[in-house]
Amino acid sequence: MTDSVRKVVTGAPWEDAFGYSRAVELPNGTVLVSGCTSVVDGQIAEGGPYEQTVNSFDVAFDALKQLGLGAEHVVRTRMYLTHARDVDEVGRAHKELFDAVRPAASMIIVSGFVDPRLVVEVEVEAYRGGNA
Repeated sequence: MTDSVRKVVTGAPWEDAFGYSRAVELPNGTVLVSGCTSVVDGQIAEGGPYEQTVNSFDVAFDALKQLGLGAEHVVRTRMYLTHARDVDEVGRAHKELFDAVRPAASMIIVSGFVDPRLVVEVEVEAYRGGNA
């Protein structure tokens, strides 16, 4: 990686333990945000799938904000859920957050996360619209 790659580190517990950045901005203006869960101030903010989805995207938005970007720059989202029964609630949260933006989106059912209280994890890709 070159020096022109910008990285966002938020201090979340797994970033340092597992050696990753919350977000990485490439020289072409593409921003990749790592998987975000409903962890607020180092604690799992429990709640249903809707609440966890909103919290998870808020974590992603905070990372984008550090790079001077917002939800309007999001071009792709991925939502990982542990139960198919949660599709409607996760989708409702996504629609409320992104209805005006309409990014490409995927919703994937997985077997679980690092903590069983988590039911949703999201990834976000954004684009600055030109060279950073």
